[in-house]
Amino acid sequence: MARRYDTRATIFSPEGRLYQVEYALEAISHSGASLGILAENGVVLAGEKRNVSPLLDDVKYSEKIYKIHDDLCCSVSGITSDANVLINELRMIGQRYLLTYQEPAPIEYIVSRLCNIKQAYTQFGGKRPFGVSFLYMGWDKHYGYQLYQSDPSGNYGGWKATCVGHNSQTAISILKQEYKIGETQLTDALRLAIRVFSKTLDTTKLTPEKIEIAVLQHDDKTNETTIRMLKDDELTTLIKQYEDEQSKLEADRQKQQQATTEKEKK
Repeated sequence: MARRYDTRATIFSPEGRLYQVEYALEAISHSGASLGILAENGVVLAGEKRNVSPLLDDVKYSEKIYKIHDDLCCSVSGITSDANVLINELRMIGQRYLLTYQEPAPIEYIVSRLCNIKQAYTQFGGKRPFGVSFLYMGWDKHYGYQLYQSDPSGNYGGWKATCVGHNSQTAISILKQEYKIGETQLTDALRLAIRVFSKTLDTTKLTPEKIEIAVLQHDDKTNETTIRMLKDDELTTLIKQYEDEQSKLEADRQKQQQATTEKEKK
């Protein structure tokens, strides 16, 4: 039945579905994961790197996380070439607002303007939806730290913690269990990001080459926002801390199990 209604992005099926938009979401679900966590004193964005060739120049190449302006950064999951077009548009929206009003654009303003463009590509003939989802982290004077997600349909929403891309449902289930609203600090968010990726990535061992993490913080004294990519040695330290914690928990569990077994024998 779908084949009769999926040749155009503008044709509804009898069930009220736009199949081209659903296909775009399916493409995103097979791409590298992007994870966002909102903390009390900052925001964390993490991305899974699929291309880990040693020949890549890390200084000139970023697969997942892009800076839009001083107060806004985004992570992408899906078709990167589609994302590049939208990232340029995001930067233009921010700069136009800055030129017009002489102050940084509110984060939600930029997100909503881009989503208007994404929605148009689901409504007009001769176009196809952008096959990419974004996670945005930013800070502004109106709402402080913010985390948004947008998808190919043009929908967007604010989140405390979320994930898009491969194994996103598993990641969201872990976030629902582990994320503590109103209590999560930046260090907790970083540990949680490592925990989620260690359980959801298709790899036996998590390494710094397979992930990238960005941290956004705002200094109220200087009124400056900093966006920083974690270096490999920092990622290595976080991964080692997580592995040490897991080893300790496993050792305690085995001791408890052994004690229970001995007690049952007696």
